Amino acid sequence: MSAFKLKSSHWIVDENDNIIIGEGRMKILEHVENTGSINQAAKMMKMSYKAVWSKIKYTEKHLNAKVVHSDKKTGSRLTREGKALLEKYRLLKKACMMADDRIFNNIFK
Repeated sequence: MSAFKLKSSHWIVDENDNIIIGEGRMKILEHVENTGSINQAAKMMKMSYKAVWSKIKYTEKHLNAKVVHSDKKTGSRLTREGKALLEKYRLLKKACMMADDRIFNNIFK
């Protein structure tokens, strides 16, 4: 048997399975953090500005907190809540991947 590995994705969803944060939203928030621009984040994601903005707004609505602050003069940046959400998701993803790898190795190796 050739070598293979497990690939997993993790999403946090609401009661209707609408995504609050997952891989895509993590990337959006990282791009906003790195570029200071929702528009640049949208371009990097190959999405429309409207699509990216609506994903941010949905997450904010569900969390009842702003995750991105936008200002015409200073650009866009993650709020304290946005940074905390991103960090918590990164920690969750790392812990899940470690558990997934352990289970995978116990079963397939």
